[in-house]
Amino acid sequence: MKLSLGLLNSRLSRRIVSSIFFCIVAIEGVLFIPAYIYRERELLQQLETLSSEVLTTVKVDVMTDVASTALLDRAQERLKPDSVILGGTLFSPDGKQLDTFGDAPQIATAELVGDQVIRLRAGNRYDISWPQRMFQDQYVLVIRHDASHLRQAMLFFALRTVGVVVLLSACVTLLMIRVLERLLITPIVELRDDVELAGEKVSENQLPQFASKSLDRSDELGDVAVAFHQMFHRARMEICDRKQAESNLRSEKEKSERLLLNILPATIADKLKEDPGAIASRCQEATILFADIVNFTSLSTQITPAQLVKQLNAIFSTFDFLAEQYGLEKIKTIGDAYMVAGGVTMSRVDHAESVLEMALEMQRAIQRFRRPDGQPFQLRIGVNTGPVVAGVIGLHKFSYDLWGDAVNIASRMESHGVINQIHVTESTYLRVRNQYVFQSRGPVKLKGWGVMNSYLLVGRQSQRSVAPVSGEQPHYDVAHVHALTTNLLAEVTQIKAHKLPSS
Repeated sequence: MKLSLGLLNSRLSRRIVSSIFFCIVAIEGVLFIPAYIYRERELLQQLETLSSEVLTTVKVDVMTDVASTALLDRAQERLKPDSVILGGTLFSPDGKQLDTFGDAPQIATAELVGDQVIRLRAGNRYDISWPQRMFQDQYVLVIRHDASHLRQAMLFFALRTVGVVVLLSACVTLLMIRVLERLLITPIVELRDDVELAGEKVSENQLPQFASKSLDRSDELGDVAVAFHQMFHRARMEICDRKQAESNLRSEKEKSERLLLNILPATIADKLKEDPGAIASRCQEATILFADIVNFTSLSTQITPAQLVKQLNAIFSTFDFLAEQYGLEKIKTIGDAYMVAGGVTMSRVDHAESVLEMALEMQRAIQRFRRPDGQPFQLRIGVNTGPVVAGVIGLHKFSYDLWGDAVNIASRMESHGVINQIHVTESTYLRVRNQYVFQSRGPVKLKGWGVMNSYLLVGRQSQRSVAPVSGEQPHYDVAHVHALTTNLLAEVTQIKAHKLPSS
């Protein structure tokens, strides 16, 4: 009972129960009307039966030739004290009143003509006219009854009937609830809960435990449960496939991002993704470094091409780590020449100091690499400071590059430099002369620019230095650098078929 009543919390249960209940009440209400009328007629017939107290007496007296004036007196004498007969009137066949007693009936004289029993209900009074055929065609007798108790009796009858109808409706409703609980309501409630659970768990890896999974039915509700589970598994598989596709897409995008950042500076890559058109900017002051490995080309006759590329890759990878440590931008490599710049992608006042610090580190780092004869490699380094134009050129295999006199002069500083020395222009010298010690090289004639003063960097003043961007002093291990480089080349090989994202 408690479970059945609890099902009324369901909207569908309430609608079904209320529909069943009111249908039963409506049917019983339709049946109640003829039952009510029949019961009322039954009670009135009981009153008619009581008329026999007078009717029988009058009949007997008529048969014994009692005078008409004494008929009603003799009948009244035989009435019981609690009789419901209130009065009576005796008429001749032609409608003339012969005698009366008690409360006179109200049936009209004209209605007495005929051979039918006449009945008249007036409030709490019930009049009956007995025809002349019952009195040897000599009299017509009209008797009045007290019908006041009929209203109360019919009220009790109506209340009893309504109570039975309500009780019957409630019992049938509860029975239907028990039946519907098993056949319809509980499965639907479980299926509803499963739908809500599916919405919460469809994107999770663990399969939820559905209550409707155990529903084994061959009707329409069973078909709905089967369709729901099939739909859930399809949706779950599609979501899993979509997640896997999104994961693969993110992975490929990350690889493409890494490849793009290995080609272009981060700020330039962001601009290129927003606007794939030409990107160019003017930098009022930047410091450019060119470094060239001395006599590296001659190694091609002494070692295999693979060994040559491997050796050059290890050296330049070390330089890449240095550029990253000092927040500089690697521009490009040309053969065995390495170009890096400071102050081109981000505004910074110490670009010259950072470039010179990297130059000093490059000199120390190159000593760790050996030629086939066991001798260390050597560098020529040239540095210049001045205005440049930076931009991205090309549609395929595009590159970030610098243009301007400052770039060309830095290149001339390298080509006219001294082995194992850092050759700088006067513009760079004037910016950092208070932080570093220089040796004047005097005037140097450069093709296209004439004679220019230049300097050789000796070292830092009072051991002062520019800290790397990361805040740590760089430490380089050749084997570690080589391993990282190999991994990077493997990634590039894997994603070289993928187009770089445009957004």
